[in-house]
Amino acid sequence: MKYRHSFHAGNFADVHKHVTLLALLTALKKKDKGLLYLDTHAGRGSYDLSSPSLEAAAGIGRFASAQHSAPELREYAALLAQFRARHGQRYLYPGSPLIAASALRPQDRAVLIEFLGAEAHALEASLSALAQGRSDAPRSMRVERGDGFERLRAWLPPPERRGLTFIDPPYEQTQQDFGHVTAALAEGLRRFPRGVFAAWYPIKDERRTATWHAACARTLQAPTLVCELWLYPRDSQVGLNGSGVLIANPPYLTLERLQAWLPELKSCLAVGLSAGASARMLSQLG
Repeated sequence: MKYRHSFHAGNFADVHKHVTLLALLTALKKKDKGLLYLDTHAGRGSYDLSSPSLEAAAGIGRFASAQHSAPELREYAALLAQFRARHGQRYLYPGSPLIAASALRPQDRAVLIEFLGAEAHALEASLSALAQGRSDAPRSMRVERGDGFERLRAWLPPPERRGLTFIDPPYEQTQQDFGHVTAALAEGLRRFPRGVFAAWYPIKDERRTATWHAACARTLQAPTLVCELWLYPRDSQVGLNGSGVLIANPPYLTLERLQAWLPELKSCLAVGLSAGASARMLSQLG
């Protein structure tokens, strides 16, 4: 049985992941030259949260009902409101490909890879609905069915020589997927040394997270930072304790901005005294 993200859509990890993704795209758009957005595990694009799970209520539900001061949080809240208004559905929730498609400019491109056929078809329908009536849509948005780890090699380096590759596998087999992510990051950087790469990862076991960080620091030939948010003790047995995004070749001032808005997001989503947030350089190589 393959993982379907709809069971967890809108949880606190999604909010953290998507705010980070949008902030990276905003930073890259400060230059006029077009870019490629490559999503290796895109999913279906949007999710109906009209009957929200407890995870969604504690994640995007809590976020959407709060007031925000950090520009990155306000930008994400505005994108969410605009997305729902455009579709006339109050409880529609955009995943990473729809967030990117909403944020990209006419000079940009998107390649969205999804393994499951039904999810890929749903994504195509979501993109078509999003593009209707838009004069500022990206010049190309392509959905491709396949293994994102394998297809990454086919799309890098892009002719634009600028881009963000977003890697978000299901972590059904956690240890194996960590290895696949490390290999994909290393291969991506070998092919596209100046590209920006962001990989989401779950925080379930602090020792496993620390071991993976050390492996990435040894392996990746690029400056790398980690951005983490956790709601529960990092080695507790509740399941998903926290959410992390590893960013290779972070855009200028990314670390400083993360350190400015992460504490506010933590305060918004925290459910107890165990919550925490951290943004730090993992490696200065480059």
